[in-house]
Amino acid sequence: MSSTDQLNHTPHVSQWYGITHSKCPRCRTGNVFTGATYGFKVQKMNEFCPHCGLKFEREPGYFYVSMFVSYAMNVAQMISMSVAAYVLGLPLTYENLWYYVAILLVGVLLFSPFNYRYSRMVLLYWLSPGLHYDPSKV
Repeated sequence: MSSTDQLNHTPHVSQWYGITHSKCPRCRTGNVFTGATYGFKVQKMNEFCPHCGLKFEREPGYFYVSMFVSYAMNVAQMISMSVAAYVLGLPLTYENLWYYVAILLVGVLLFSPFNYRYSRMVLLYWLSPGLHYDPSKV
């Protein structure tokens, strides 16, 4: 590989890295959100990618679909927490019903910022037709 090829070669950013670090699905460089998932500043979604200018809300009401993704994530988390509580020794009896309810409510509250962010990332990366990685935008 010559030196000019090395200068013109842009590194490939993996899809997994883009999703986990909340990067733009087109350039995988710009941030989709401002603020951390869990932090004192409220996480806010950028309207446009700060790097390539992609408008994240593809059409009016686009992110309503992410509610369904968030719901699926929430159900999976609730099932996992219930199974974990049972495996860790909480018997599944009528007397322990409120313990399970409390565990699930705490889990839902703890996972809601995570679900908000990553349901939108799943929608942008995997459920949006015509939105693909473009290495020329890097």
